[in-house]
Parts: sequence; structure tokens; C-alpha cells
Amino acid sequence: MKNINIIIVYLIFCGYCKAQLLQDRSSFTMQDTLRGSITPEREWWDLTYYDLNIKVQPDKKYIAGYNVVHYKVLKSHNIIQIDLQEPLEITAISQDNEDLDYNKIGPAYFIILKKKQVPGEYNELYIQYAGKPKEAVNAPWDGGFSWKKDKNGKDFIATSCQGLGASVWWPNKDHMYDEVDSMRIAIDVPKDLIAVANGRLRDTHEYEYGGFKLYEWFVSNPINNYGVNVNIGDYVNFSEVYQGEKGPLDMDYWVLSYNLEIAKKQFKDAPKMMKAFEHWFGPYPFYEDSFKLVEVPYLGMEHQSSVTYGNKYLNGYLGSDLSRTGWGLKFDFIIIHEAGHEWFANSITNKDIADMWIHESFTNYSENLFLDYYYGKEASADYVIGCRANIQNDRPIIGYYNVNHEGSSDMYYKGANMLHTLRQLIENDELWRQILRGLNTEFYHQTVTTKQIEDYLSEKTNKNLTAFFNQYLRDIRIPTLEYTIKNGELKFRYIDIVKDFDMPIEVEIDGKTEWIFPSSEWKTKPFEGKDFKIDRDYYIYSKEI
Repeated sequence: MKNINIIIVYLIFCGYCKAQLLQDRSSFTMQDTLRGSITPEREWWDLTYYDLNIKVQPDKKYIAGYNVVHYKVLKSHNIIQIDLQEPLEITAISQDNEDLDYNKIGPAYFIILKKKQVPGEYNELYIQYAGKPKEAVNAPWDGGFSWKKDKNGKDFIATSCQGLGASVWWPNKDHMYDEVDSMRIAIDVPKDLIAVANGRLRDTHEYEYGGFKLYEWFVSNPINNYGVNVNIGDYVNFSEVYQGEKGPLDMDYWVLSYNLEIAKKQFKDAPKMMKAFEHWFGPYPFYEDSFKLVEVPYLGMEHQSSVTYGNKYLNGYLGSDLSRTGWGLKFDFIIIHEAGHEWFANSITNKDIADMWIHESFTNYSENLFLDYYYGKEASADYVIGCRANIQNDRPIIGYYNVNHEGSSDMYYKGANMLHTLRQLIENDELWRQILRGLNTEFYHQTVTTKQIEDYLSEKTNKNLTAFFNQYLRDIRIPTLEYTIKNGELKFRYIDIVKDFDMPIEVEIDGKTEWIFPSSEWKTKPFEGKDFKIDRDYYIYSKEI
């Protein structure tokens, strides 16, 4: 670190320590705040373009390169925050050919700008970096660089960084709220390998000396940082054109050379996915950048227009059915789930990772919508209800804000069941479909908050869903319907609920469907039947007393 301004470092440190004291949990550190909040050194400038260039040396597990950060000035400031995680290091920073000094607090570089930052102007920042990046321990959950070999002994390399942060392998503004408008990704790799990234392949260049080849990819749509990826291997390519809602869509597949034939069979799920999801969610959000499946040495990830695949060419989740119903073996889990993220995660993106349910609940729910499209409502209900066995109810689905903290993994299965329950309250399947499509129109290519999604769903369903979302997103209890049937009367109420929770549910009395309207207070209803059954589509518990 260059010690040019100790006072600035001290003030930054004190400011973030003060902010940290306001957090709900003492376990959070200043680093969590620097990573997870919109700091003063982030909020004054708006990303417009990244020009990322890296050289990957597999034999040394080493990378080196630069990123040119283009931005618009929103208000005057002379310190800009760029993030890069150790053991990588920034080796040079300049603006308008002038070297710049910086102060470093962990992975956050606070760069002192010499040029006056005038609101409305567009500027560039050149950042050079190098080192041995963190090696992934358990990709994609504990990510970084995966340095592997294929079965022929050739290098097989990929990046993954959700949660951990894209700054684990390249310098950037590492917060979800500000997506770059477009991006160039140029990768130098040994010439016997191919590098695949996001967007479209724009150019290649083989060097006369040095044994390396450059692959230049270009992303024309906004992209979040963790959605950027680099994949390197002995790839072959095959492709098709899908006639979608917005016209011809290029669908490209990059797989290891010896997996070509099996991939051609397994990847037939990709156009099936596209047909179902365009029906439910609207047009694929990135026609300009194409759609790709790219084989990688880990399970898979939702990298934008470059969905990574490692499900071993099996149906289900590595050959298993997460719902234990048989329906999960009707499709390749990674193709369907990770591609579903193109709508929910890549087009509609959470501003804060605490709201990651927006990504995972809708995308987990997309699995049973895929089944609904091809096999019907009962099949899709079997699947999502079967997945309830995976719910932990350990902590709330929404995490803590401003500290890079995601909520419970229940955002997957519980979140999907929450949405499945909400569908029942609407009663009209076409209206539900139009609401889902409307989400992808209203928030197309945007970063959003939970409140925005809640407000939209309340408005379009014409229901006050405040207590509904408080119950399922912010509380770990599951509503329990207590009831008793005695002397020709059904008596019922909810327990284990938040304030004002009064979700109506459908019940079956002697084969006939009726609505009841429970709340925290006991209610009664004449009951002349013999059999009483609660509709399984509602994610509640029940207890006869």
C-alpha cells in the first residue's frame, strides 16, 4: 500500500467501523461492509463499459492482465473504490496516462484521482493486475479458478464467483447494484486450447511467437459481475438456431471434444427449455448475445449467455431426483435450472445479495413450470411439493443488508413453494403467466429490491401480500392450520403466523372444493360431511385437535 494519505485511510476506516456497529450481528466485519454496501467511493460514479484482458498460464496457475473501467461521473469526488482479492495484486493504476496512488483496506483499493471529476463527464481508469488467483475449493459454492485436467490430460479451466465476488479473479466495482452496460472480454490461452466467455466471439488472433491464442468476446447487454466467466478447454462447438418470440436465436454449445455425440443428445433439453420459459416468462433476455451452454469441470452456474454445465450428461441432479417423485428425472437439472437464471438473476438482478431469493426462488420454481408446460399441472405440483422435504426452516430467506450476506438456502425449495402457493391464490393460470411475463418486462435488465418485487406482485394480483411475504421470506415458521370437527361444525384458526397473516386456502369436503378464510382467531363453519382434506398446493402445516 502506498502511504500517501493516512488521514484518508483513517477516516474511511472509522466511517465503516461506525456503520458496522449499526449492523444486527456483531459477527460482521468491516470487510463485509466494504464488500456489501454502496460505499461513498462507489455511489458517485456509474459503470458504462469494461475492457477486460487477461492472459492465463495453466502451467503456473497464473494470470495477468488489465481492465479499463469506463464510467460516468454522477457527482464530484476524488476517491474511487475498485476491488481485487488477494493473492492477486493491482500492479499499476492510471488515468489519462497519469499514474495514481491508492490506499488499500483488504481487497478494497481506494484510488486517489488527480483529475477533477465533473458530473456528466465520461472517464476511464486503467488497472493492471497479476498473480495466482484463489483456487476454487468446491466450485461453484466456494469459487475462484478451477484448474483441472480432462481425461486426455489437457487443461480444463473455469471461473466461478457468486457470493465470493468477481474480484476474486479480476478488478472491478464488485457490488450487484451497478451493472456495466456492455463489456469486452479478451483471453490469451495456450494455442491448443479454446477460451469461451460471455456474449459473442468477435475475433481470434494467434501470435507468431509465444504459443498463445487470443479469443475476444463481446457482451452487448448489461451484465452483473458474477455473471462474467472464462472457460478454457479442448472444446468443440455445435449450434442451432431457435425460432423464438423475438426471432432467430443462436444457441451454441461448447463441449469437450470427446463428449460431442453425447452432448448432442443431452442438450436437446436446451430448445425445450427455451420454448417453455419463453411461454412463461417472455422472450429470452439476451438475443443480441446468443445463448450458450459451456462444459466445465464443476456442476454448473448461471453465467449470462454463457451458462456453464457439469451435470455429467445425466437427467436430474447428477442423476438423482430432488423431489423423490420421478418427475425430476424427466429433465437435465442443470440445463433447466441454470438457464432459468437468464430471466431471474441475469436480466432481473438483486441489488443486494440479501435479496438473492429473487434469483433462486423464481428459478427453482421454473423447474416445475418446465414440467407444467410439458407434463401438466399435477406433475409440476408433485415435483414442487416433493421438494418440500429439502426445506430446513433454519433462518429467514432474506439475509442481512449491506454486508454481502445471503439468506437461508431455503430460498430454493421454500421459495418455490411460496410462489406455487401464491399461484393458487390467483385462481387464473393465464393471469399468473401474464404476471410472470410482466415481471420480465417491468424489470428487464434491471437491478431490483425485494420491495419492488413485492409491490409489483401485490399490485398485479390485486391483493395485499405484505403479511404473505413477511411470513415466508422473513420468518422461519410455517403457518399451521389448527382445526376440529365436532357436532356438525368445523372450527379452525392459524397458529405460528406473523401479524395479519390470513391467507385463504382451499379444502375438500366429501370431494367438493370450498374456500375457508383462517386467521389467528378461531372461526367456525357448518360441516355436514365426513371427509375433510386440505389442498396440498398450499405450503402450510395442519393439526387436528
